[in-house]
Amino acid sequence: MLLWLSIGWVFASAVVAMLPLRLQYVPGVALLGAAPVLLIFIAHEYGFWPVAAAVLAVVSMYRNPLRYFWTRLSRQKVETT
Repeated sequence: MLLWLSIGWVFASAVVAMLPLRLQYVPGVALLGAAPVLLIFIAHEYGFWPVAAAVLAVVSMYRNPLRYFWTRLSRQKVETT
């Protein structure tokens, strides 16, 4: 079941990436919020190395939103390019 949820998350992220930018925000934030839950289940089921690979994949796919949220949380001024 966890494997199918993980595959579904990856395909959903790919579909969201193909949407126009104005339509990406809500489903993208929902997928980003679901990622830690999925990563916890992967860590519990499979151990450290698979979850390390999954964390690298999530950070790679969501690097710009994560950078934005990090700067907002650290109270720095956000640069938009």
